[in-house]
Amino acid sequence: MKLLLTGGCGFIGSAVVRHLLRNTDHVVINVDKMTYAASEDALEDAFQHNRHLLIKADIADAGAMRQVFETHDPDAVMHLAAESHVDRSIDGPADFVQTNVVGTFILLEAARRHYSALSAIRKAAFRFHHVSTDEVFGALEHDDPPFTETTPYDPRSPYSATKAASDHLVRAWSHTYKLPALVSNTCNNYGPWQFPEKLIPLVTLNALEGKDLPVYGDGSNIRDWLFVEDHAEALVRVLESGVAGETYAIGGRQPRTNLQVVKAICAHLDLRVPDPAGPRERLIRYVTDRPGHDFRYEIDPSRSEKALDWKAPHDFERGLARTIDWYLDNRTWWEGLRSARQRLGTGDKGMDDKGKST
Repeated sequence: MKLLLTGGCGFIGSAVVRHLLRNTDHVVINVDKMTYAASEDALEDAFQHNRHLLIKADIADAGAMRQVFETHDPDAVMHLAAESHVDRSIDGPADFVQTNVVGTFILLEAARRHYSALSAIRKAAFRFHHVSTDEVFGALEHDDPPFTETTPYDPRSPYSATKAASDHLVRAWSHTYKLPALVSNTCNNYGPWQFPEKLIPLVTLNALEGKDLPVYGDGSNIRDWLFVEDHAEALVRVLESGVAGETYAIGGRQPRTNLQVVKAICAHLDLRVPDPAGPRERLIRYVTDRPGHDFRYEIDPSRSEKALDWKAPHDFERGLARTIDWYLDNRTWWEGLRSARQRLGTGDKGMDDKGKST
């Protein structure tokens, strides 16, 4: 099929592009605004692939989206483009409303117009797959059961509120206009090419450079972790075999406290690159918690695992080792990003624990 994929130069999007071009025969039309967190390098060998085309455009630009659909006539849409950094959404929510809500609306309208002109055969095969987050469900306490596809929505941050709004728009367009749409909600992603403001890469790089490792509150907040390449595989399964109108909760069954994650990173680095000054746990600093910091997210992926005949191959320890080794082997990429941000005086925007699509 010819797939229109938004946000394909972001962290999760680029992993999906790489997976598609290495493991399927699909053609990928990659639409990305190329914000600060996007990277053409993350496409790796897919960038020059003859089944990949990168279009630098904003999903909130109605004219540009209409032209993309008219020119490339896609068979399906996978929508990953989003602003995803929680701390940034607290400081400046307007960009999140514009991209996550308005951008999704514009894309849905362009897809609806395109879908209405398809033949009956192509309509039957068309899919609009919207990729979302577990944060739309709110927060869990220690003894609460994990999120499922039927958990009520209860977003707590500007980021999660805008993602919840986009989920509702997709389902409304599916119900009202019969656009064959699917929604998937995922937990925290991690892996190669993640922008250095996210928890795992930021802790890794700070620890390598002997900098403080700030941990919000007492570090007891719990997140469920999914290796990004596993998520990419699951998303393609949803697109290819998912049922229109359904929701798929995709998780890794790997919950960890933030403090456990930070200590695991320190331990792996101590083995790989010992610090003469001593174990890196000495760098941990507890800082004031951020506003509205949700306590726990965790997904029960049982239904999706059965429906998709898929289960995340990586446990957290193996995925984390692969991730840290990748950052050790790709210093040029992240050192360039960090030095550029320091020259601009922006620095890293806090230690955010999310790893959702950008």
